[in-house]
Amino acid sequence: MPLYVPPAPAPALRSVLAALGSPTAVREARTPALRALQGPHTPELPLPVHVLDRLAPGDGPFRTRLTGWRFLIRSNDRAVAAADTMLTPDGWTFSHFFEGPYLASTERALRQAESMAADCQPRLLSVPALYMLTLWLHGDPTTDASTGTPAPTDVLIPLAPAPPGIAAHRPHTVADLLPALALRLAPSPAAKASPLLGQPA
Repeated sequence: MPLYVPPAPAPALRSVLAALGSPTAVREARTPALRALQGPHTPELPLPVHVLDRLAPGDGPFRTRLTGWRFLIRSNDRAVAAADTMLTPDGWTFSHFFEGPYLASTERALRQAESMAADCQPRLLSVPALYMLTLWLHGDPTTDASTGTPAPTDVLIPLAPAPPGIAAHRPHTVADLLPALALRLAPSPAAKASPLLGQPA
């Protein structure tokens, strides 16, 4: 599937380039691979990071909000780190560098997406309640990457490490995965029926 990677806001990219050019920012980053680089390295594949704000069964559409842009820092055709930016009252600014399992998992999920049939816009969708991150393949590649609600036919690829019981790198439609996650987070019937401590039975 052709991936239509959305352009990041220019100030977000400039802030990452400035951080990469700052010996202090690179030296203080908890990214040994980035600190050890000798050759050229560039921020590529900007992905908007959306957070799932509401995840409750039967509670209307799932709501997301844009919280940042993530860039993969590449050197010699491989990603060695990532850089996150965040929106402040003064605009987009660099947040931090990082590395770890989500880095390789993101690259793998992007390769999976390229092998699929339909055009899409890649995004990242975070589910904080489950400590879960997915590659969100939005079905309308021309839409504004900072907005939008997951459509039922959009595809989500859980990144590794995924929560227990959810297979990483197994694609799901939004219609299949998000309701299942909502049920996982819903209180059990026994919990609903039990009186709160301190209340009369």
